[in-house]
Amino acid sequence: MTTTGVRDAGGVRGAPHSGPWWWERRRGAVLDVFLAVASTVECVFEGVQFAEESRLPMAAGIVLGLLVGPVLLVRRKWPIVVVLVSIAVSPAELGGLLTVVGLYTLAASDVPRRFTVLLAGMSVVGTLIITSLNMAQDVASQEDFDPPWWFVPLSSVALGLVLTAPPVLMGLYVGARRRLVESLRERADGLERELMLLAERAEERAEWARNEERTRIAREMHDVVAHRVSLMVVHAAALQAVALKDPEKASRNAGLVGDMGRQALTELREMLGVLRTGEGAAASARVSDEPERLVAVASKVSRVPQTPEPAGPADAGAGGAAAGGAPGAVRARAEAGRAASGPAESEGEGPSLAEVAALVDQSRAAGTVVELSVDGEPGAYGPGVEQTAFRVVQEALTNVHKHAPGAAVRVRLAHREGEIAVQVENGPSARGAADAGLPSGGNGLLGMRERVTGLGGVFVSGPTDAGGFRVSAVLPAGEAPQP
Repeated sequence: MTTTGVRDAGGVRGAPHSGPWWWERRRGAVLDVFLAVASTVECVFEGVQFAEESRLPMAAGIVLGLLVGPVLLVRRKWPIVVVLVSIAVSPAELGGLLTVVGLYTLAASDVPRRFTVLLAGMSVVGTLIITSLNMAQDVASQEDFDPPWWFVPLSSVALGLVLTAPPVLMGLYVGARRRLVESLRERADGLERELMLLAERAEERAEWARNEERTRIAREMHDVVAHRVSLMVVHAAALQAVALKDPEKASRNAGLVGDMGRQALTELREMLGVLRTGEGAAASARVSDEPERLVAVASKVSRVPQTPEPAGPADAGAGGAAAGGAPGAVRARAEAGRAASGPAESEGEGPSLAEVAALVDQSRAAGTVVELSVDGEPGAYGPGVEQTAFRVVQEALTNVHKHAPGAAVRVRLAHREGEIAVQVENGPSARGAADAGLPSGGNGLLGMRERVTGLGGVFVSGPTDAGGFRVSAVLPAGEAPQP
């Protein structure tokens, strides 16, 4: 509502506008029409009396009443106009209902309070003057009634306050209550918008978390399965080289490759099974544990000691050595490794730096010349640091099997104060060594970089001047887990 008392077209926030013209609701229009009719009847009756007392034509009083009474129709749009009209006709003693309803509407509207006080004061003064004059004439006309001097002023003030104070106070109360309701409605709308924003942000965070977990799962599967399959391909190449020379050793190597393939399929099936389990309520109850279970499966794979019998010199020169042992030897060693892994593995802990030597032995068994050096004393590292360092070495050796068969590899671990450094460097491929023919999706280096940078470390990879490749990572020690 503006300073003239005009209410905005929207009215109360959130209220439907179903009434005609300036009325917000139909019932408001019906009420104002009823009040206007009642005020018109009153003004016409009082106008006739005023015309008789003033010796004016009766038609003048009727016309005056017909003009003043319907003003209540615009009380919601122009409350100031209604009060001014009531003050203007107060000398003719017209519009008692007009004055009361006009003051109530003015006080309940959004008109500035200074205008309300001013117009209410003018109405009180006008009522006081008219009442004083009428009472003085009445007292003077009655000879047997001699009230004290204060009777007329006090009665005039009391009558003026009775006619003006109740509608003004009632209007102020209704207006304050209406504004409070509008304020509460606005706050409720604001809270609803905030809740919607929070819900959207929660959905975004959930989507981000799902993407992070998908990336993490894909990284674990790549690190484990790709390494195992790479070793299988290398052993298969060695099998092809010795098949005609030594059929008995070729048979043992074929059994070894078969066992490794079955283990790789079993491990992959276990990982995928974690993703497919947990429908309904059981799924929602275990959803936060799935990534940890996948890490446990992946760590179980890498913890199994796969150290076949070392190959002979002739086999190594043929492009890769074949390990000895019966076809079920690898499976037996895998079961023994799972039994020896202990409860720590069941809690989802990944591989540690102590298993790097076993990882290097696997590559040596496949015919790759690997040199391992460890500098400094191992310290207590935070969660994920040892696992990340192990994965860097594992992925680097896998890349050597893929892209640099027959190349010499040097693995270095340096335990420093507050950090651990890992470097895997290989030379160029050996002359005459056949390419393993393994496909590459480019995810290995990306996964290593994500792991290292996720822990606040530094990762660098690139070719060397000698024609080889170097992978380096520096990881902060982090906070050691509490015992």
